[in-house]
Amino acid sequence: MFRNLFLAIPVAVIAVGGSTACATKKFVRTSVGEVNTKVDSLGRSLEETQERTRQNEAKISDVDQRAQAAAGQAKQAADAANSAAGQAANTANTAVTKADAVDKSLKRMVFEVVLNEDQGNFKFGKTDLPDAAKARLDEMINQIKADPKGAWFEIEGHTDNVGSKDLNQKLGLERAEAVKMYLYEHHQIPLHKMNVISYGEDKPVAPNKTREGRAQNRRVVIKVLV
Repeated sequence: MFRNLFLAIPVAVIAVGGSTACATKKFVRTSVGEVNTKVDSLGRSLEETQERTRQNEAKISDVDQRAQAAAGQAKQAADAANSAAGQAANTANTAVTKADAVDKSLKRMVFEVVLNEDQGNFKFGKTDLPDAAKARLDEMINQIKADPKGAWFEIEGHTDNVGSKDLNQKLGLERAEAVKMYLYEHHQIPLHKMNVISYGEDKPVAPNKTREGRAQNRRVVIKVLV
C-alpha cells in the first residue's frame, strides 16, 4: 500500500509540474502577443507622425516659397515706384531749372556790390564775413525789396595770387558761399535764386605785386539782376 502511495506521489508531481509549465508558456505567449500588438501600434503611430511631419514640412516649404515670391514682387514694385518718383523729381527739377533760366535771361543787372579787404572786409586767407560786409548786404537787400520784381544774385569769389591755384579756387568759393548763406539765413533769399562761382586768382582787378593791389583782389562781387 505504501509502495503504491510512493509511486502515486511522483506522478502527481509530474502532473502538477506539467500543468504549471503549460500555464507559463501560455502566459508568455499572451504577454508576447500583447507586447507585439503594442509595438505594432507604436510603429503605426510613429509612421503616421512621420507622414504628418513630411506633410507639414511640405506645407511650410510651399508657404515659404510663396512668401519669398511675394516679397520679391513687393520689392520689384517698390523699386519701380522709387524709379518713377525719381524720374518725376528729375523732370520737375529740369522744368524748374529751365523756367529759372528763362526768367534769368529776361533780367538785367541793376547794381553791383563789391566786398573786399580794401573796404574793411575779407582779410588775408580768411572766409569770415565781417560786420561791415553784413551791413552792406543788408543795405543791398533793402534796396531790392523796394523793387516789386524778383531778383537774381550772381556771387563771385576772387582771391590774390598768393598760394597755390587750387587753394585760391577753394578760398574764393568759400567766401562766395559765406555771402550766399548770410543772404539765405538772414534775408530768406531762395537758394535757387543765387548762383555761386569762384574765379580764384584768375580775374584780378589790380596788380598782385603790391599789398594794396592784392587787398583789392581778395573780394566777393554780388551782381543783382532784376
